[in-house]
Amino acid sequence: MEDTRLRIAEAAVELHGTLGPARTTISAVAARAGVQRHTVYRHYPTESELYAACSGLFGRRHPFPDIDAWAAIENPRERLGIGLDAIYRYYEGTAQMWTLVLRDREVVDAVESTLTPFAEQLDQAVKVLSSGWGARGGHRRLLSATVRHATDLATWRSLAGEGGVSRTQTVELMSALVESAAGRS
Repeated sequence: MEDTRLRIAEAAVELHGTLGPARTTISAVAARAGVQRHTVYRHYPTESELYAACSGLFGRRHPFPDIDAWAAIENPRERLGIGLDAIYRYYEGTAQMWTLVLRDREVVDAVESTLTPFAEQLDQAVKVLSSGWGARGGHRRLLSATVRHATDLATWRSLAGEGGVSRTQTVELMSALVESAAGRS
């Protein structure tokens, strides 16, 4: 029974990562898992339950980088470089899935709730990477917004994913932008 549940969740992960949630049907999940549609519904009665299983499996197989490890680094420049490098490395392995899931969040109701852990991790990353710069007032808001921009999948995609910029160069570019926002250019 657990093997069947896992095969169904694996099929959903594969299809969401290649077609996207909006283009993935229960029939396609069943066919990919080697089961009948009613078997998918027996194990996952609602779309939300299937998406939660899919999201959980994907998250276990592709864990977000260890934010606590960066928080222990006192120097904000060093912390930023290590953190951005880790996030960009993560995107290198997960961008296809995230691009499709984020694209479909507006049209598939069950997707939004599965994005909460990812959004929370990004929020925590921004908080950690924005700390320790000594920025105040308007610079602090600008710094936080710039770090959010630097950690965004769309930023990575435009530079490294589609732009052909290396991960090292992307880290350097975004680090320079963040340092400027912090008032340390």
